[in-house]
Amino acid sequence: MAVTLASGRFAIMITEIAFTGTPVTDIKRSREFYESALGLKPTKESAGGMWVEYDLGNTGTFAIGCYGDAWKPSKDGTCVAFEVDNLDAEISRLKALGIKFTMEAMDTPVCRFAILPDPDGNQVMIHKRKSGN
Repeated sequence: MAVTLASGRFAIMITEIAFTGTPVTDIKRSREFYESALGLKPTKESAGGMWVEYDLGNTGTFAIGCYGDAWKPSKDGTCVAFEVDNLDAEISRLKALGIKFTMEAMDTPVCRFAILPDPDGNQVMIHKRKSGN
């Protein structure tokens, strides 16, 4: 399904999100977090190891990149939401690893989620859709 966004003089047809990327300052430290704590498996590296992609099945690709002043992390920027099978179990597992949450588990009409920072302060959401959503 394509979405048409009006942008000045022309319309852009968006057919999917190609990937979601998150800037980091220390690729080794960030890989440890995303791979060990969150369990992501790297599927591609480029830019001399400064760009790492993690394919998430048919839902897309998440990537981290270390590009200095050209792309900086921010606690106030975009948040990626990773769907999990059991939110409470994941929260317990991550807390046992010493990871602090910036927002404890919260319910909405369609989901339940919690937010934690990555090593650079980027916000990472772990998320569970409620049945029927």
